[in-house]
Amino acid sequence: MRKKVAIIGSGFSSLSAASYLAKSGFSVSVYEKNNSLGGRARVKQINGFTFDMGPSWYWMPDVFENYFRDFGKEVSDYYDLVRLSPSYRVFWKDSPDDIPSDMNELKAYFEKYEKGSGAKLEQFMKEAQTKYEIGMGEFVTKPSLSIKEFMTLDIAKKGLSLDLFKPISKHIRSYFSHPKLIELLEFPVLFLGAKPQNTPSLYSLMNYADMVLGTWYPMGGMGKIVDGMVSVAKELGVEFHTNSSVEKISVENRTAKGLVVNGELIEADIVVSGADYHHTEQKLLEDSERNYSKKYWDKRTMAPSSLLYYVGVNKKVEGIKHHNLFFDESFDVHATEIYDTHQWPNNPLFYICNPSKTDSSVSPEGKENMFFLVPVSTELTDDSEEIRKRYFDLICDRLAKHLGEDIRPHIEVYESFAHSDFVEVYNSFKGNAYGLANTLKQTAFLKPKLKSKKVENLFFTGQLTSPGPGVPPSLISGKVVSNLIQKMSVKTVFEKVVS
Repeated sequence: MRKKVAIIGSGFSSLSAASYLAKSGFSVSVYEKNNSLGGRARVKQINGFTFDMGPSWYWMPDVFENYFRDFGKEVSDYYDLVRLSPSYRVFWKDSPDDIPSDMNELKAYFEKYEKGSGAKLEQFMKEAQTKYEIGMGEFVTKPSLSIKEFMTLDIAKKGLSLDLFKPISKHIRSYFSHPKLIELLEFPVLFLGAKPQNTPSLYSLMNYADMVLGTWYPMGGMGKIVDGMVSVAKELGVEFHTNSSVEKISVENRTAKGLVVNGELIEADIVVSGADYHHTEQKLLEDSERNYSKKYWDKRTMAPSSLLYYVGVNKKVEGIKHHNLFFDESFDVHATEIYDTHQWPNNPLFYICNPSKTDSSVSPEGKENMFFLVPVSTELTDDSEEIRKRYFDLICDRLAKHLGEDIRPHIEVYESFAHSDFVEVYNSFKGNAYGLANTLKQTAFLKPKLKSKKVENLFFTGQLTSPGPGVPPSLISGKVVSNLIQKMSVKTVFEKVVS
């Protein structure tokens, strides 16, 4: 008889784990508290506008290709993928720049600001490529349950080239000196993880993913990835249950017996939580069943939360691209306000995604679909409508200054999403949007573990565990935990046979 696996949540890591486990012969059921699948990548339709509620950047296309090919499929079976050119537009204090997708054009762009930097960029990217290939090939595929997994001569040799103990801020400045070039290379870690001064230079692999592998877009929106993954899972027999809030993991004698869902016990042989790790431990388990204490979680360094706006405009907005980064205020000040002083930023950096520049299907004809994001501290618990409106006006004023027109008179759809919504909708620890910050002390085996130490058949996946935050790492996390479960299941069967 096939073993039953119950998975909590339907985000990318859960969908990935569900597919791999079903392919391996497990009977898999997924329980999602909300009324649609996809977790943070869910989709919302309002008056003809289709909004991706969460992730909007499609980087590391190889990870998606590998996922679908593991099931005999291709990305193109589920969505059309286009590479954006330019990759994105950056609004500096003086004038905007389009960041080329072509490497020769990008080298010329760097050269424009700093003589000799084109050749330096090529060298920087070769080093970043090495980190990407080693990181993706050797490190992220390990369950990271113990330091012993990394104590081999081969890994030690390769690890020397990863610059784990050198901050990325220092690494970037060893190549470039112009402020614009530095900010361009630092933004992936600032927006998605931690201050560049506290992030290992290993994460220059993100620059390789950005500038070499490219920025892509799945036509129809990021929700098309979810649709494709759900389709794969259903073909393999995975059952999905929406509006199914998990209230408790039932445990007896260090063994999970199943989930209490909407008041009913659903029996399972194995439980995997793709929900927020902190929520799973602190709310769904008893004290004695938890890997980590409240004190442990309070000491974690979190990536930012986000103040989000979903906006439908009844006209075309000139002067912006698909992806737009507003770096017209101080990087350092905003970083300090997010990570150190934990205050509402005075003059925040922000991001606008306008997918209707690429994809006419996401907004009515002649109109624009706009997604605004302001990175903010996870310590800000007061996100009243008054505060949200004030920040929306602030960034609209800045946008109007750059574009020469105000979009506010043309808005016909407006919704906001902030800290309290992340907590309510996703059970997000401290309202985080991106999981744990990518600091050295929260890398690899120093992350919260994929397997419970207290409950034999309980596992975790997603952005608060290995390999870390982001859509591609979440897909990998689901595969890694499924491999771990398969190996442990085989080991259990072997031990029973031998005994």
